[in-house]
Amino acid sequence: MDNLTPKEIADEEMINQAFHELLNDYLSTKHRKKVEIITKAFNFANQAHKGIKRRSGEPYIMHPIAVAGIVCNEIGLGSTSICAALLHDVVEDTDYTVEDIENIFGPKIAQIVDGLTKISGGIFGDRASAQAENFKKLLLTMSNDIRVILIKIADRLHNMRTLGSMLPNKQYKIAGETLYIYAPLANRLGLYKIKTELENLSFKYEHPEEYAEIEEKLNATAAERDKVFKDFTAPIRTQLDKMGLKYRILARVKSIYSIWNKMQTKHVPFEEIYDLLAVRIIFEPRNVEEELNDCFDIYVSISKIYKPHPDRLRDWVSHPKANGYQALHVTLMGNNGQWIEVQIRSERMNDVAEQGFAAHWKYKEGGGSEDEGELEKWLKTIKEILDDPQPDAIDFLDTIKLNLFASEIFVFTPKGELKTMPQNSTALDFAFSLHTDIGSHCIGAKVNHKLVPLSHKLQSGDQVEILTSKSQRVQPQWEVFATTARARAKIAAILRKERKANQKIGEEILSEFLKKEEIRPEETVIEKLRKLHNAKNEEELLAAIGSKAIILGEADKNELKEKQTSNWKKYLTFSFGNSKEKQQEEKEAQEKEKINPKQILKLTEESLQKKYIMAECCHPIPGDDVLGYVDENDRIIIHKRQCPVAAKLKSSYGNRILATEWDTHKELSFLVYIYIKGIDSMGLLNEVTQVISRQLNVNIRKLTIETEDGIFEGKIQLWVHDVEDVKTICNNLKKIQNIKQVSRVEE
Repeated sequence: MDNLTPKEIADEEMINQAFHELLNDYLSTKHRKKVEIITKAFNFANQAHKGIKRRSGEPYIMHPIAVAGIVCNEIGLGSTSICAALLHDVVEDTDYTVEDIENIFGPKIAQIVDGLTKISGGIFGDRASAQAENFKKLLLTMSNDIRVILIKIADRLHNMRTLGSMLPNKQYKIAGETLYIYAPLANRLGLYKIKTELENLSFKYEHPEEYAEIEEKLNATAAERDKVFKDFTAPIRTQLDKMGLKYRILARVKSIYSIWNKMQTKHVPFEEIYDLLAVRIIFEPRNVEEELNDCFDIYVSISKIYKPHPDRLRDWVSHPKANGYQALHVTLMGNNGQWIEVQIRSERMNDVAEQGFAAHWKYKEGGGSEDEGELEKWLKTIKEILDDPQPDAIDFLDTIKLNLFASEIFVFTPKGELKTMPQNSTALDFAFSLHTDIGSHCIGAKVNHKLVPLSHKLQSGDQVEILTSKSQRVQPQWEVFATTARARAKIAAILRKERKANQKIGEEILSEFLKKEEIRPEETVIEKLRKLHNAKNEEELLAAIGSKAIILGEADKNELKEKQTSNWKKYLTFSFGNSKEKQQEEKEAQEKEKINPKQILKLTEESLQKKYIMAECCHPIPGDDVLGYVDENDRIIIHKRQCPVAAKLKSSYGNRILATEWDTHKELSFLVYIYIKGIDSMGLLNEVTQVISRQLNVNIRKLTIETEDGIFEGKIQLWVHDVEDVKTICNNLKKIQNIKQVSRVEE
């Protein structure tokens, strides 16, 4: 102890202080008090990480302690999870192995720590995405023990809270992956509070300016919201007091990320988002059996005060969501002429809403409850997807993502059994959810006794009967109809099997054909046939020959026979004409080598014309929040940060993401689309074009306008220099009297 520096002594104190806080938090929970094993885990981890610092400069052990704190306080798990959280980086970052942990702490904790340990690099090829593989490993362990994923979410939450000390390209990777995978996962497990915080933090790092703008507007309107809340809830309180209930009423303000999301999808400004405020009534039921009735009693009594919206009663009390969420949502018309959503929950339901599945354990001391069925079902589906290996990381992530749905519909079988399906499910999905055989032989369906095609979207309350036929086979276009992960995975697997079988037949047919025509089966021969029939690759060509989509005939003979003689000409031209191209290539290669992922890439006019490619999917322009992605051929592609394609890349090839910033001076022009809507009047089009071309000197490339019943909608395609131009144009167009909505759209 004598030879420690003051800094080290301060660190020691800080670490012990943090650990004591964790212990006190744990002792105030309802769990069995296993302080000894937690202290042992802390001492072990502290020893293992000794002397190591995080990027922010604090001792590394502070991170595991913080994660354990989140696991204990915000998710409400017990000692096993707290120990695993304290130890979660030991195997990855120090010389200890999973076996060591098992010997000291037993198999349960070791299994969780193993699930949380990233697979070390090097065993994947370049094509595979380490991120996706690690995620797959996490899910595999999760299907044995759900705590793995809960601790992983806590780990991610702490990383997001301290993301400021990371390099920008890492920030985008982590924020993108959080939005794409971890926020939906938290939602699926019912951790609403954590989901909201993860979304907000991701948004803050990806779009810092927009985040600050919305935050400012929220703060500016806070006083007004408080007044609305007070006025709205006063008569409700009086009514609830009369009923003699113990309750509390809270205001819930829409999260910054959801506000922005709504602004994007609905193309409206902040001022036109009316559901910023929702009201939560949380009550203690008179007794457990009455809980459900109390919810509806409260609903009846408040709808006497305010008129409810006829289509907006959401009853998750009788049918909880798949993630366990229970509440009664009603939308009432306030005295200020605005709809306000009211969420009615008991204290138990509120705990489940905040802490998700962890709260279920809290309430059922004595064994399982029926709520677990939904979770089990979901884990089973994930297991099925994992059992069926998928070649591409991005496909895999998509398939899992499909399964993180929160909204679902209820459909009935012909015998009246209730089945839960994700929203937007089709008849085909339903067939596969019953059984793979039913799915693969299904020819149509009867919904509410009417015949419908397989692509028919199901609604809640439909009664569905599936019609099958022995001769039916899985069709390639089914992949498009299927919306659930399970059906897609099954269809893809069956099609892959068929394709393999067809390839074998195709190989035989092709070798027979070549033998008959006395042509040597070489690479070049297959390559020529591939080009002739526009096949993507050799496999596709063989499968097409096997399934008789391509019949080999005269055209193929001519193509092959003629070319086999004239090959030497090709070689001649090659050997001479190459020196110039070679120099060019060498020059390009030198230019390419200079990318440093840690530095921020400057996007200048010159580099945009020569080196970088603007992504086709989202058409970024100077001023948009963007990032760079280095593709397989080392080209740099510029995407908008919120582009769905970029979201997938961040989650599967995060190490190829580059931070970028614009450095342009209004020289180049870019195409953008602007959507306008308003009330039709004489000379309106003239005013629009005047504003754009005269006042702002902008060239219009294309303009489409439709009018129906006095309302017009239009799209203008224009050349602009950057986002500033777009803002000026939108603001000036909004000044025209009858235009009600102006926004930039993707296309």
